[in-house]
Amino acid sequence: MLHDRVLVALDKEAGERRSSGGIVIPATAAMSGRRLAWCKVVAVGPHVRAVEVGDRVLFDPEEKAEVEVQGEEYVVMRERDIHAVAADRVGDSQTGLYL
Repeated sequence: MLHDRVLVALDKEAGERRSSGGIVIPATAAMSGRRLAWCKVVAVGPHVRAVEVGDRVLFDPEEKAEVEVQGEEYVVMRERDIHAVAADRVGDSQTGLYL
């Protein structure tokens, strides 16, 4: 990866969802508004400061550039397009997230 780019793998379970009432919502269902998605960081460029390989990050799937590497689909984005990071190294924070 070059500069401030981050390569992420989308979560496999991101398609089908379950509502708080237990209703299964298929991946093909239309959603109102924007919904952010979680993914796992696979590689980072040398100028990335807040994210490391193995972190889970939150991003807007509407603003993504998909790429296929050795038969696997990934997303390439700039570090500034990441909304939140979930990582063990964050410390004693209650949520494990930082912005």
